[in-house]
Amino acid sequence: MGELIAFLSGKGGTGKTSVCAGVAEALADAGCSVLCIDCDVGLRNLDISLGMADCDTLSFLDVSEGGYSLSQAAENPYYTGLYLLTAPVGRSVASISENAFSLLLSQAKKQYHYVLLDAPAGIDKGFQLAAKYADRVLLVTGADPAAMRDAAQTGQMLELMGKNDVRLIVNRINRKMTQELSLTIDDVMDQTGLPLMGVVPEDPSVILAATFGRPILIYSPGKRGASGAFRRIASRIEGMPTPLLVR
Repeated sequence: MGELIAFLSGKGGTGKTSVCAGVAEALADAGCSVLCIDCDVGLRNLDISLGMADCDTLSFLDVSEGGYSLSQAAENPYYTGLYLLTAPVGRSVASISENAFSLLLSQAKKQYHYVLLDAPAGIDKGFQLAAKYADRVLLVTGADPAAMRDAAQTGQMLELMGKNDVRLIVNRINRKMTQELSLTIDDVMDQTGLPLMGVVPEDPSVILAATFGRPILIYSPGKRGASGAFRRIASRIEGMPTPLLVR
């Protein structure tokens, strides 16, 4: 039985989708079978971060309600074992059958090592739908005060939902900025009240990779920058002790 991991954020602009894609690529590169599901109905972008913008992809509604098979999910052209179901177009979140979505996720956990849900920002139904069925939640935030406040409030909401395995990913860390603000990662954990899963440095390669239509780990394959951070997060997901680094 696989594990269902939801990537959430309390506000937009945290880079949640690029983090979800980078971690998915790192898990696939390590030999895991991974299904990514874009749950951001109306604002889907996960295909771009995965280097799959030009691929023919089914939506999760095509499978959960449209009669297509999960085995027809689009495979990533760069990574064997990495698949995508994108978000539907022309449907509201409220019209999605929760029972059908739940059955899809149950089936996916039987076929893949990991099922990653890229949830919409905010705390509306799309967020709640992704969080409800997650075995683990990775909450993506920035280090700015507004992002940390939203992460703290989102963490409290997840606790009320009964989600106990919630961990923080601090994205786009700029070392110079944190030094000037005298801000440490411990400060971020203290202010959000959440344990840390990983730290991702500010890296222009993330935007460049998406611009050129390539996965970040292909565009920037080294062990430094965002790619290295995504590999370390993937290692922690698999239960391997991995040091926290910002470089």
